[in-house]
Amino acid sequence: MANKALIKAIKEAGSQSELARRIGKYPQLVQDWVSKNRPVPAKWVLAVEKATGVTKEELRPDLFKIGEQK
Repeated sequence: MANKALIKAIKEAGSQSELARRIGKYPQLVQDWVSKNRPVPAKWVLAVEKATGVTKEELRPDLFKIGEQK
C-alpha cells in the first residue's frame, strides 16, 4: 500500500488520473508511485502540494521538517 500522504493527495484530487493531470504528468507516473509503494519524488512534492493542499511535510517528512522554509 502506498504511503498515507500520497493516498490523501489522490483523494483530495479525486483520482490518480486527476492528480497526474493537475501536476502535468501521465497517470502512469502516479500509478507507479502507488504500486511500488514509493513516496512522491522530491522534484514533484511542491507540485503535488499546490495541486492538493497536502503539505510537503506530510508528503516527504524525510526531506521537509514542520515549519522549515524551503
